Amino acid sequence: MLKNYLLVALRNLSKHKAFSFINIVGLAIGMAACLLILQYVNFELSFDNFHAKKDRIFRINQDRYNNGKLSTQWAGGAFAPGNAFKAALPEIEDFVKIVGADRVLANYKDQKMAITNDYYVSESFFNIFSFPLISGDPKTALKEPNTVVISEEVAQKLFHDTDPVGRSLTINNDKPLKITGVMKNVPVNSHMKFDFLQSYNTLLKENPPNKDFNLDNAWLNDGCKTYVLLRTGVDPKILERKFIPIVKKVYDAYKSAGEDAVYTLQSVQNIHLYSNRMIEFQPNGDGKSVYLMLGIAIFVIIIAWINYINLATARGIGRAKEVGVRKTLGSAKAQLIAQFMLEAMLLNGLAIVLAIVFILICLPVFSRVSGLQMGFDMFTKPIFWGFMLGIFVLGSFFSGFYPAIVLSSFRPVEVMKGKILASPKGVVLRKAMVVFQFAASIFLLIGSLTVFRQLKFMQNQKLGLKIDQTLIIKPPLNKIDSFYRDMSAFKQESLRQSVVKSVTVSTSIPGEPIGWNAGGIKLTTADQSQGKQYRIIGSDYDYLAAYDLKLVAGRKFSKDYGNDPHSVVLSKKAAEQMGFTKPEDALGKQVDFWGQAYRIVGVVDNFHQQSLRDAYDAIIFRCIPDVRGYVSIKISTTNLPQTIADLKKTWAAFFPGDQFDYFFLDQYFNEQYQTDQRFGQVFGVFTGIAIFVACLGLFGLVSYTIVQRTKEIGIRKVLGATVNSILTLLYKDFAALVIISFVVSAPLAWYAINQWLQTYAFRVDIGPLLFLVPFLIVMVIAFATVSYLSVKAALTNPVKSLKTE
Repeated sequence: MLKNYLLVALRNLSKHKAFSFINIVGLAIGMAACLLILQYVNFELSFDNFHAKKDRIFRINQDRYNNGKLSTQWAGGAFAPGNAFKAALPEIEDFVKIVGADRVLANYKDQKMAITNDYYVSESFFNIFSFPLISGDPKTALKEPNTVVISEEVAQKLFHDTDPVGRSLTINNDKPLKITGVMKNVPVNSHMKFDFLQSYNTLLKENPPNKDFNLDNAWLNDGCKTYVLLRTGVDPKILERKFIPIVKKVYDAYKSAGEDAVYTLQSVQNIHLYSNRMIEFQPNGDGKSVYLMLGIAIFVIIIAWINYINLATARGIGRAKEVGVRKTLGSAKAQLIAQFMLEAMLLNGLAIVLAIVFILICLPVFSRVSGLQMGFDMFTKPIFWGFMLGIFVLGSFFSGFYPAIVLSSFRPVEVMKGKILASPKGVVLRKAMVVFQFAASIFLLIGSLTVFRQLKFMQNQKLGLKIDQTLIIKPPLNKIDSFYRDMSAFKQESLRQSVVKSVTVSTSIPGEPIGWNAGGIKLTTADQSQGKQYRIIGSDYDYLAAYDLKLVAGRKFSKDYGNDPHSVVLSKKAAEQMGFTKPEDALGKQVDFWGQAYRIVGVVDNFHQQSLRDAYDAIIFRCIPDVRGYVSIKISTTNLPQTIADLKKTWAAFFPGDQFDYFFLDQYFNEQYQTDQRFGQVFGVFTGIAIFVACLGLFGLVSYTIVQRTKEIGIRKVLGATVNSILTLLYKDFAALVIISFVVSAPLAWYAINQWLQTYAFRVDIGPLLFLVPFLIVMVIAFATVSYLSVKAALTNPVKSLKTE
C-alpha cells in the first residue's frame, strides 16, 4: 500500500512539473531562510546559558537619583552592596565583585602584549561563573594580592606552549604579578569579555583603607559590578524589596544632598538582550530586534506553507476525477488522506534536501552580513537538526492536512458528472491566506524601510563636533614620571609636520561612554541638595578647539589665561541642568566640584558624544594640562602612510618601549552603528526572500485561476471583450487582496516600528511615505507576477480555449 502511495505521489509530482517546482523551491527557500534566522536567534538567546548556576546568578544594578530624578543607570555601581547585602540577607549564597582596570602592557622577558580587557575580580569568581581553568586552582587562584589569571590566548602569545602558572609577568614595566591560573578563552556568547583577571585584593592593596575611607565598603564610589549567587528557590523580586531598608539607612545621611539609589537584580541570562547601562562589558544586543527577526522566520515559513496549501487545493479541482474513481473503486476517506499526506511529506522532504543545499551555499554570506561566525559546524549540532525535524513535521502536517481533507471530501457522483466546483468556503480561505502573505510582505517592507531610514538619519546627522581626519593614539602604558614634559615635547615635535593640524590629549574621545562620572556637583551658592551628576571630560587646552565644538557663550580654554586649570566649560545640557535658562547667565559663576571651586568660562553647544541612540549628556570640561589619556591628532590625508610612519617614529622617541597603538576616529565612531547596520541588512535580505516566496505562490495560484477561467475568457473575447478589459477583470481581484492586506498590516507595522524607534533618542518621523511606498511596491510586484500569465491568457485564440473540454 505504501509503495503504491509513493508511486502515485511521484507520478503527480512528475506530471505537474512546473507547480511541483514552484512548491519545492518555495518551501526550500522558506525553510532555508527560517533555519538561518533560527540559528541567529538561538545564538542571541544563548548568551550566558553555559553557566552551570545560570538560574541563580544575578547582577546587582544601580539606579542613581538626584532630588528624586533618575540621573544614571549603572551596570554595577557602588562597592559596598555585595558585602552589605550578603551580611544581612541569608538568601544570598555568594557574591563576586568585578572592577574595570586600565589598559596595560604585559611583559614576560622579551614578549609584550597590550591588554585591553583587564579587570579586578574577587576570589568567588570561579565559584559563581563557569569559566573553566586549563591550569591552576579555581578556589585559590584569585585569593592573594598581586596575582592574575590570564586567558588561553594571552598565555599562548606570552608563553607559547609553556605552562605559565607559578611564573611572574610585569605590567607597565613596574608592577609584578604572579600567574595563578590559565583560563579557557571566554565563549563568544558571553556578555563578559576579558583576558586578564587581577585579584580584587590587589586593588584593595593599592587603595588601603584609612580612618576616613574604605573603598571596599564605599556607597558613593561607582564603578564596581557585583554579581550574586542566590540560594535555590529564592524569588529575586522579593529579595529586591529587602534591599530597600538597607540602602535607605545609608542614604538617609545624604538626604540634604538629594542623593538616593535603588538597587535591583537582573538575571545574567537577560543582560545581553535587555541591558544598556553605564560600564557594561561591551555593547549589548537588542531583544526587540531579535524577536522581530524571529517574527520574520515565522512569516517566511508560513508563507511557504500557504503556497503549498493554495496550490494543492487549487489543483485539487484537476484531481477531482481521480478522487471520484478511487472512491467508486472502494477507497476509504482515510486512505485518500494518507495518499495526500504522503505527497505533502515527500514534497517537504525534497524541500528539506534543497534547503540544506541553499544553506551550504548561503552560509558564508549570511555569516558576513549578520556578523555571526556561523561555520559549517552548525550541521553537527543537535539543535540544528532539531529545528530541521520540527520544520519538516510541522510543514508536512500544516501544508498537507487541509488539502488532504478537502480533496478526500469530493463526492463521487458529482465528480463523475463533472459538477464539482471549488467550495465557496475554500475560495475564501485561499484568499485569506493570500491576504496574510501580502500583509506579511507589506509589514516587513515597512520595517525594512524604517530601519534603512533610521540608519541613514543617524549616519548623516551632524554630530556637533568634527571627527573626520582624526587619528587617535591610545594612552602610553609604561610608567612615566615626566609624562607632561614628554607629552608636550611630542605635541610640539608632531606639529612641526605640515600635515598635522592639531594635537590634544583627553580622558575621553567621541564614540565611547564618558567614563568619568561625578555626582554632587553644584553652584557654590546653591544648597547641598542641588548637587547633580555630570559626565566629566578632562583635557588639555586644545581639546575644544581641535574638535571644533561650537561656543554659545564665553570662551574656550586657552594658555593665555593662567587660571584655566581652575576653570570649566559646560555643555548646553549641563548649563540647563545647573539651572541656567540662558547660556550666558552661567559665565563667571563658581561651581563646587567636590569641595573645590571652578569658574565657568564658557558654554558649548550640545553634541553627540555617542550614537544617536543616546540622548545628549550633561558634560563638564575640565582643563588639566598634564592629563593622561587619548591623543587626538588632526591630520591631512595626503600621503597618509608616510604621516603615520613619521608619527610612529616621533612617538618612539618620546615614549620608548611603548606601543604606537592607533586608530581613526570616524571608523571607531561608526562602529557604534555596526549592530544596527547588520540588523538592517539581515532584515532587508529576508524581507526580500519573504516577498519572493509569496510571489512564487501567487504565480502558481494565478495560473490555476486562469486555467479555471479559460473558457470564460474565451467567451468574453468571442463577445467582443478587449485584452485590456480582460486584464482589468483579472487584476481587480488581486488588487482588492493587496488593498485588504495593506489595511490589515499598516496598523500592526505602525505599532511595531514605533516601539522599535523608541530605543533611539534621536529618530526619524513616522510619515505616510513609510507606508505608501511599501504598498506600491507590493502592488507593482503583484501586478507584475499576475501580468505574465494574464496577458498570455488574454491573447490566446478563443477557438483554442473553447474547442476542448
